[in-house]
Amino acid sequence: MLELAVLGLLTDQPLHGYELKKRLGETLGFLWGVSYGSLYPALRRLERSGAIAIVAAEPPPVAPSPPTGSLTGDLAAARLRAMAGRLSASGRRTRKAYQITPDGERLFTELLVGDDPHGDDEKAFALKLAFCGHLEPGPRLELLLRRRRVLAERLDRQRQPRAMRDDRYTRSLVEHRTKSTQRDLEWVDELITAERVAEPGEVPPAASDAFKEEASA
Repeated sequence: MLELAVLGLLTDQPLHGYELKKRLGETLGFLWGVSYGSLYPALRRLERSGAIAIVAAEPPPVAPSPPTGSLTGDLAAARLRAMAGRLSASGRRTRKAYQITPDGERLFTELLVGDDPHGDDEKAFALKLAFCGHLEPGPRLELLLRRRRVLAERLDRQRQPRAMRDDRYTRSLVEHRTKSTQRDLEWVDELITAERVAEPGEVPPAASDAFKEEASA
């Protein structure tokens, strides 16, 4: 799922490693931690597969410190030029930035619409929903319908009688899980309804805010 998140962020603009880690933390922070130890191997895998390419990103300019003393006029300007020249000649390394390629765009779409190995994975669905706006209306609706089927099957299982300890704490836990699944199902139904009434090519407002609602739930 990390590859999906990286490609999703790079669809907007090229980013270097630090920016990617920061934005991944903002996007996935409540789901899992993203370290450089996991990020850079994922970037290398994507680069080897041709899904991303490296571009040079110039470091931000560093303004030279103003000269001290009482120098003014041409002498002060000459000192500033000399300091700027030393900075530019110091050979400061430029940072590598990563940009998505056409192959990466195709892979991104495949990861978004593909079946999950574990269809009941909450994290995987939340991540896909975060980038759902990049999909065409048809695949986007299919993603939501697939999630609805998963939740409906889970709710059916939870409502089936089962042998368990007969105490109020166990019963309360089972009821809580059932109610949570029911709320999730109602939420996805709202997203599906909004998707079906949206204008062609328009991302429904409910879908655009869904990831934030999921994060705060």
